[in-house]
Amino acid sequence: RKALQPATKAKHFCKAHAKVLRRVVLGLLGVAYLCYFIAACYLNFQRALALVVMTAVVAFFICWDIFQKHCGAKVLLLLRPVGKCFQKSWPWLKWLLWVALLAGLTVWLALDTGRNPEQLISLGGFCFLVLFLFAFSKHHGAVSWRAVFWGLGLEFLLGLFVLRTTPGTQAFQWLGDQIQYFLGYTTAGSSFVFGNTLIEEVFAFQTLPIIVFFSCVMSILYYLGVMQWLILKISWLLQVSMGTTPTETLSVAGNIFVGQTEAPLLIRPYLADMTLSEIHAVMTGGFSTIAGSVMGAYISFGIDAASLIAASVMAAPCALAMAKLVYPEVEESKFKGKASIRLSSGEEQNILEAASNGAAASVGLVANIAANLIAFLAVLEFINAALRWFGEMVDIEGLTFQVICSYVLMPVAFLMGADWADSPLVAELLGIKIFLNEFVAYQQLATYKKNRLMGLEEWDGNRKQWISERAESITTFALCGFANLSSIGITLGGLASMVPQRKSDFASVVLRALLTGICVSMLNACLAGLLYVPTKVGDCAVFFSTANFSSTSYTMYTCCKQLFASSVLQNGTLSFTGSWAEQAESVLWLTECCGHYNHTSCAG
Repeated sequence: RKALQPATKAKHFCKAHAKVLRRVVLGLLGVAYLCYFIAACYLNFQRALALVVMTAVVAFFICWDIFQKHCGAKVLLLLRPVGKCFQKSWPWLKWLLWVALLAGLTVWLALDTGRNPEQLISLGGFCFLVLFLFAFSKHHGAVSWRAVFWGLGLEFLLGLFVLRTTPGTQAFQWLGDQIQYFLGYTTAGSSFVFGNTLIEEVFAFQTLPIIVFFSCVMSILYYLGVMQWLILKISWLLQVSMGTTPTETLSVAGNIFVGQTEAPLLIRPYLADMTLSEIHAVMTGGFSTIAGSVMGAYISFGIDAASLIAASVMAAPCALAMAKLVYPEVEESKFKGKASIRLSSGEEQNILEAASNGAAASVGLVANIAANLIAFLAVLEFINAALRWFGEMVDIEGLTFQVICSYVLMPVAFLMGADWADSPLVAELLGIKIFLNEFVAYQQLATYKKNRLMGLEEWDGNRKQWISERAESITTFALCGFANLSSIGITLGGLASMVPQRKSDFASVVLRALLTGICVSMLNACLAGLLYVPTKVGDCAVFFSTANFSSTSYTMYTCCKQLFASSVLQNGTLSFTGSWAEQAESVLWLTECCGHYNHTSCAG
């Protein structure tokens, strides 16, 4: 007992002064980080720029929380007279703001689409899809237009920031690059377990371990409370602007990072009391987005990471808006006006258990993906064989599921902004996504992208080998969502296991939610088409002067096309027009281009 007395005293002291000790430890950690931050900025500020941005964001939210806790009530009291005055003026001020916004948007669209008229097709597609969903609304007269317009406005602003502004483009490109580097660390574990040969050559060992790694990291972030904090901030923004309830907003915000069965776990205690409109919003959020774990797999295919991240973030406000358009609230929600929802943290005892549980939980997901790929690709091949057989009976050659989709969904692909020549392939990918799953569709999109970057001929006979950069961008957004027929079972199974007594309610709204989820991804794609900025090709003469013609690339293909277009073969004499006429080596470059690509100029 005497030997244990110092330890017991120390334990009692720690318990009695826990608050003070916690503040001291946090203070020391804060000082240590501040010293590190100053040193990093002093040594190389450009290198530390990302650290500065992250620190500024975290510091802002910490200061905001402290301010809200200690001064929030006082500030609200001081601003009450201003609020009353604003409330009186709001009826006419609201219409003035709407008119100003509409006029500004009209002027901007007129100026912007004047340079690229094809963008108007995407705008038309966007309007058509919104009207289409309104036509399928459960209660047309009960639509909350505040939620609809705010949701679409937030989606548009996010798209504008990501796709049109230099800081937005650079930020998301940087984030995408960092995620790619981060996912590259998977190789350390998978190469040790499977060996370098398998992870380089076999898809299952190359891509699926990324899901295990990502799931492990997400579990650690949940244990530390980082994900809960981030989800709460996003849901607060959506809730305040759109006027939706905390439960549905929280679930949709969670879908940016986690899957369609994991996000409802955030609001599990409240599912039993949620209205049908709120349940529909929860399901729509699940169908409209993809989980972070599978996003890692798609990035490993070669799909643009920045576009995938942007599509997931943009889908959240759009999903909530369209959910309220298709299934408006006609019941009295128990959560209306509720300030916030309590999020539970993980049950793990320490960070190692959290990492282990995250990795173990991903095994089922990996097995599910592998099994689905085997089954769906086999079924697709069988369906194609059957369709070919039936087609041959009436002299129709090459009839496949993809060909049928390319014809049926081609108008939709064109309305999203894809060129008419690219529309059949985009429609084919849409069909695969809706009727099979987005995993298979992204694999095929990655093949088209690889063919383009390798500089292959656009057409191989009657078969198109790749789609344009604009169509790629549109398709990336259109495929970004779990809205496919197989997801119906996953969603119903996941929600019914949490609240078995509401199984019939879930079944009554799931098809409407699936349709809304499909359209949300398409709306995102229309916005991507509207805001897309064509990539400018550099000086081809400079490129050719330093190019190695032993291999091809997309830049070489584009420049060779320019050279072919400027060449004139008349009476056996070859000449060039435009800037190519001034280049002494144009004939040599044309000969090199003819070695890779076919053109009438090559015959001479």
